[in-house]
Amino acid sequence: MKLILTQEVDGLGAPGDVIEVKDGYGRNYLVPRGLATRWTRGAEKTVDSIKTARASRAVRDSDHADEIKTKLESSQVDVKVRAGAGGRLFGAVTTAEIAHALESASGESVDKRTIVVTNPVKSLGSHEVSVKLTDGVSAKVTLNVIPA
Repeated sequence: MKLILTQEVDGLGAPGDVIEVKDGYGRNYLVPRGLATRWTRGAEKTVDSIKTARASRAVRDSDHADEIKTKLESSQVDVKVRAGAGGRLFGAVTTAEIAHALESASGESVDKRTIVVTNPVKSLGSHEVSVKLTDGVSAKVTLNVIPA
């Protein structure tokens, strides 16, 4: 199945890319979630417009992304969560909670989909997460998970 990505999908590509995926993956996951649309010959104009918009945003946002990166990396980020005995959490810290903590600490709005957590945060203490701001700029942020 041939699709056009409308949002960035890890491992597949960026908005405007034409990809070939299995039918079930495209029909049951990508299209219903709005991550992709079906490819048609008339959609070539859509691909071109998405790519030009992405290129103009990348040039304009690269300086702003560097500013946000320095703000995020220099800010003290505390995430308050419910914890049991021994420092174990009830569940894990979600990317939405991390995004809210980053916004309150730095004053910058961060989309939860740009936060990359390599290991699930399930204990108190200091944890490292990455925030992908643009294609070439990502910020490493240290979270301090403290009991509420």
